[in-house]
Amino acid sequence: MGDCFCISLYNICSSITLPQVHRSIQIATMTPPIETPNKPVVSHHHSHPPLNERILSSMRRRSAASHPWHDLEIGPGAPKIFNCVIEISKGSKVKYELDKKTGLIKVDRVLYSSVVYPHNYGFVPRTLCEDNDPLDVLVIMQEPILPGCFLRAKAIGVMPMIDQGEKDDKIIAVCADDPEYRHYNDIKELPPHRLAEIRRFFEDYKKNENKEVAVNDFLPADEAIEVVKHSMDLYADYIVESLRR
Repeated sequence: MGDCFCISLYNICSSITLPQVHRSIQIATMTPPIETPNKPVVSHHHSHPPLNERILSSMRRRSAASHPWHDLEIGPGAPKIFNCVIEISKGSKVKYELDKKTGLIKVDRVLYSSVVYPHNYGFVPRTLCEDNDPLDVLVIMQEPILPGCFLRAKAIGVMPMIDQGEKDDKIIAVCADDPEYRHYNDIKELPPHRLAEIRRFFEDYKKNENKEVAVNDFLPADEAIEVVKHSMDLYADYIVESLRR
């Protein structure tokens, strides 16, 4: 998990309040001065301020997002409404996923089974789960979204899942800005066939890889919100412990 944080420590408010990290702490690297014919060469010795000054300085400014897991804010409406980075488009058979080291979206594999993702699939930034990955989310909406884009999602339920013996819960959400779906507030409002379709996909999509996946009964919106909140807490705890080290 440590390589996920090698890019930077990300901006986080000085007054941390768990369960939500409002800003991560980012240590901005300082590039050495460039030699020019008209300017004397500046020594690199003592060119970096002490670490604590660099951290405090980074807390006073905002920077452009560079890593979607850590630099993208989860959003002021979390844990109910949150930003979601899409990794896999609705209808895709390609398993894209976040490369934790670079922050890019990479091709992991093409699915072995004759199935496609029933809805846009991605992760919630600034969250952490027991499998050392960000929290997964399936976003129900009208259109497929390009991998690497982010949108606002609203949690309406959670699908408890065991993937090869490990807990791997999936948040079921709707796009908060899709007029056809934004009025849904709980998973029980979805048509039964929609839930059966989602369950069947995750039960089958790894069968030809000889991997076992077990899907349990869907849980309502309040349970999903608690799952998001818990993953936010785990992420915040990890950041705090990293700073203490």
